[in-house]
Amino acid sequence: MNADFTTEELAFEQEVREFLDSEFPANLRSKVDAGIRLSKDELVHWQKILYKKGWAAPNWPVENGGTGWTPTQKYIFATEMGLIGAPEPVPFGMKMVAPVIMAYGSEEQKQRFLPDILESNVWWCQGYSEPNAGSDLASLKTSAVLDGDEYVVNGSKTWNTYGQYADWIFCLVRTDNTVKKQEGISFLLIDMKSPGITLKPIVLLDGHAEVNEVFFDDVRVPANNLIGEENKGWTYAKVLLTHERTNISGVPRGKRRLKALKRIAADTSDGNGSYMLHNAAFRKKLAEAEIDLQALEYSELRTLAALSVGKAPGPESSILKIVGTELAQRMDELFVELAGYHCLPFVPEQFEEGFEGESMGPGNSAASALTYFNNRKLSIFGGSNEVQRNIISKAVLGL
Repeated sequence: MNADFTTEELAFEQEVREFLDSEFPANLRSKVDAGIRLSKDELVHWQKILYKKGWAAPNWPVENGGTGWTPTQKYIFATEMGLIGAPEPVPFGMKMVAPVIMAYGSEEQKQRFLPDILESNVWWCQGYSEPNAGSDLASLKTSAVLDGDEYVVNGSKTWNTYGQYADWIFCLVRTDNTVKKQEGISFLLIDMKSPGITLKPIVLLDGHAEVNEVFFDDVRVPANNLIGEENKGWTYAKVLLTHERTNISGVPRGKRRLKALKRIAADTSDGNGSYMLHNAAFRKKLAEAEIDLQALEYSELRTLAALSVGKAPGPESSILKIVGTELAQRMDELFVELAGYHCLPFVPEQFEEGFEGESMGPGNSAASALTYFNNRKLSIFGGSNEVQRNIISKAVLGL
């Protein structure tokens, strides 16, 4: 395929770079570079800057507030965002529930929910996984029983990312126990302020409660918050998951991390009087990661080209998910190898807002171990990589 940009595309690339240089706040950029976690308010502030520019939702249709960009322009924008470290909009609203609402929601639901998602006025979270329904998501037990013009929801969800900040949650719920398990699931939008909803934080190894358990006890939800038809939620969920898996590939972020690896390796001793960048064994690992990242990028471009002519992402999204997440974990291992003994101390304060001390190790490498452990989840969420291989086997090989 021809990856050369046209004159117009090069001009667009320059426009994106100039915008990011001038509009991505310097204080957020410094925090990203130092590995400091951005707060909800900071993320929303940046998303509103993108909204004001008209660039908050590159993948949305123009009539809903999208950019109308070509696949190449979307690729350029995502790449430049990743290289500078600018966070993409939190995906649960913009990239997950919004496409489902656009495709299957009523006109009333589109008018009610989409504008606030686009402007980042409302924070969404996802209610899919349950204690006994993770990769086998169709085994979910959270029930929704119709009572007049409301559903009564009971059950629990787990591994709910940033639910503590959320205004709304989109949930898969069981509305029929008498049919095949995939055929009795519905897609429901629930206000997180509804009586009967409680959250229990799950504290991760880095000391941060990034995920939660969410409990529903006789939560009453208006029936008009049902997306599409009752018992068709599994169909809608598969559409959402293919978009989620494609997004997980993380090529732009991978490019930025690869650049950081090279920079840190140039400053890190190999213990033999030279630097790790000149160490043959490490250079081999680095080169293999760069080659695989480039191959992943071309595969993602092919998927984007298919999307541009109206095709929905199919097994390609599973391939991107597998390769992207496992490559990211290999890069984590390279960061740990460079960090060496700097991985040992855990000083959580240096990763929090307002830390004034010096970062530990070259390139703040004390964070490498925390990132390594946190990113073990990459090959699990969005559908475990083992399940993705089964999907590919069935869809591509017919096994």
